Amino acid sequence: MPDVILTDDARRLDLQQQKKRAKELRRDLAAGDADAITRFRASHPKAAGLRDHELVVRLAKVSEAQLVIARELGLASWPKLRRHIERWTTARAEIASGGEPVDRDLPTTHVRCGSDIQEGLKHAGISGEFVEFSDAYCQGPVPRSDDLLSVRASFLARYGLPFEDARRRLGAELDELDATRARPRVVLWFEHDSYDQLILARILAFYGEHGAPEALELVCIDGFPAVDRFHGLGQLSPVALRMLWDDRRAVDAPLLTLGARTWDALRDPDPSGLLDVVTSSGPLPQLGNAVRRHLQELPWMSDGLSLTQRLTLQLLVEGPTTAGQLFRRLTLEAEPLVYLGNTMYWVVLDELLNARRPAIGVDEGPRGEQWRERMVSLTTVGQQLLGETLDWMDCGPAERWVGGVRMHSEEACWRWHPERASPVLA
Repeated sequence: MPDVILTDDARRLDLQQQKKRAKELRRDLAAGDADAITRFRASHPKAAGLRDHELVVRLAKVSEAQLVIARELGLASWPKLRRHIERWTTARAEIASGGEPVDRDLPTTHVRCGSDIQEGLKHAGISGEFVEFSDAYCQGPVPRSDDLLSVRASFLARYGLPFEDARRRLGAELDELDATRARPRVVLWFEHDSYDQLILARILAFYGEHGAPEALELVCIDGFPAVDRFHGLGQLSPVALRMLWDDRRAVDAPLLTLGARTWDALRDPDPSGLLDVVTSSGPLPQLGNAVRRHLQELPWMSDGLSLTQRLTLQLLVEGPTTAGQLFRRLTLEAEPLVYLGNTMYWVVLDELLNARRPAIGVDEGPRGEQWRERMVSLTTVGQQLLGETLDWMDCGPAERWVGGVRMHSEEACWRWHPERASPVLA
């Protein structure tokens, strides 16, 4: 994910420390501590339906507290937590000892939708060439076009990047991806959000159509133990990346087929095919949630706003703030599945600002990198949108795309129906 706010990597876990924490939690539960009861209700599978007294009597055991501790850290059981700590210790020792790269058995090329782990892989003792493929298909037009590169470059040119430079960069990325087909081993490094998953679908579709490397492998995660509010691989230390190297999986024919089906559905002017992906993304579990979140960028039935637009306006109810602080709060507090980098978020603010009837006001100042310092405030139109007494599509917003779906204020368009959890034409 590009330009995302990063949090600290997973804290190094110590088994003895976690045993001590479990004993303290059991003690607190036995004493009827309200916080301990709340933690058990949130993390213990046997707590549902038990009254507080019953919960204390049945679950005030060290083994049960250990289960809660493990689940709070993102692991399914205490043995899995113990195994995670053992692997962490081993990986850390291997890195500290230096030695040969862990991927020395075969020349390796790493493909990622950003450069955030490039240095981390080197420090992890994972060698090889690094290829970045990062066209953000989660934003802007992705139609069925014979010259998609020009369509994408035109979109980028609207926000400051010269058309020729944009098209050259996108073309170079595609050429580099094509060149990887002849490499002995290619490892794809991706996470769970719509930015990553739609690019991953594009890459899988490309390999499915043109031929894949002899060894094609995937690292794809939606969390990491002890990392609260996981945003992506760029949060993780070299030790964690070393561990993930051992968890990579082979990309098989069903995965290539799913990528092709998703890429085709993404470019369709009818988003119904994407809904099918949501319900049948078995070979790639992270894909379904990412595609659902992508569909939620359609105008909603209630107010014509996308989910990102609505979350932005809701954050402004408390008063004006800088665009940078607004992005930070969206990322850390409001967004259910973080996918936007800050440059991408300025596009969202620009759309809310430049409608015939704008939903936000922004103080005067330079564009580009200075966006983060500009003060953003809610207009009367924005307040009416939040009160659902006005529809954003009636306010004259600029043409907008969600994949292959075009939305224009003067035409009927596809919208997201939250009660049905599906797109409808309205």
